[in-house]
Amino acid sequence: MTDLPVSASVDAAPVDPRLAELGIDAAVPFRVATTTRFRGVTHRDGWLLHGAAGWAEFSPFPEYAAPVAAWWLRAAVAAATSPSPPALRDAVEVNVTVPAVGPVDAAARVEASGCRTAKVKVAEPGQTLADDEARVTAVRAALGPEGRIRIDANAAWDVPAAAHALARLDAAADGLEYAEQPCRTLEELRDLRGRTGVPVAADESLRRADDPIAVARSASRAVDLVVLKVQPLGGAAEALRLAEAAGLPAVVSSALETTVGLAVGLELALALPGLAGACGLGTAALLAEDVVDEPLRPESGRLVGRARPVPARVPAPADPGPLRERLSAALDVMHA
Repeated sequence: MTDLPVSASVDAAPVDPRLAELGIDAAVPFRVATTTRFRGVTHRDGWLLHGAAGWAEFSPFPEYAAPVAAWWLRAAVAAATSPSPPALRDAVEVNVTVPAVGPVDAAARVEASGCRTAKVKVAEPGQTLADDEARVTAVRAALGPEGRIRIDANAAWDVPAAAHALARLDAAADGLEYAEQPCRTLEELRDLRGRTGVPVAADESLRRADDPIAVARSASRAVDLVVLKVQPLGGAAEALRLAEAAGLPAVVSSALETTVGLAVGLELALALPGLAGACGLGTAALLAEDVVDEPLRPESGRLVGRARPVPARVPAPADPGPLRERLSAALDVMHA
């Protein structure tokens, strides 16, 4: 076991020599359960990596192939070994994230959060537009008339379906702040934007591009704002470059990370010029457990900048073999 700068003993794996060459001196596998099914998963797993700048997280979703996971690994290495970007503010407003749950549960999550903005997941496989309407209606009642509601469809609709759904959900919300990635491509989002008065935000269509910066330069003709996620974009520096290339307002969102990963997202949000509103960084509440003693959770709807957290109690996966293979495959891509 490696001696780690943690407040309690955690089990560290031997560091792959290729990681050591990148400045990583400790690697700890983890698996944490979620409170409810979210994006089709019931747990999050990955690696906590340590370098000269502190702890970072590598946790690509299991369906992502090695070329995509390599972006997440670049982000973790950069966060663990490079200084954080200079902060422009000391706190950010955050939204409460509402999974594809029933209306009673949705309202309870909003009321417990203290947030004035809610991001509501819609277009869940196996559910109907009526389910989405009921959820959004309950969220509006819980927020009150002054609260803001945004929805996230994770690219589930084609253009006609999106135009129809947005009209109904905009009415249910009594006005949507924006719709995140209602369709798959920028071309589809551009078409949709001409058919709806709801502002449109891009997420997957940028971060899953072969060259996100190049695609971002054309984003202003297709969408109204961009959503930035540190891990999928390869790190905070790359996310800041993308925001500059897009020339659009931006918000920062999580990739359902533990508090270690959320802290790096918060560092990006604190440093982002032109921050467009509440950020999706209040997702620690969606985890049934965490890797730190004090999870990063909002107070009165805000997260305040603080020192990078140190893992203290890391739930280990029963079989770390698949995680080790995923890490090795991402390293293969980085070293190709």
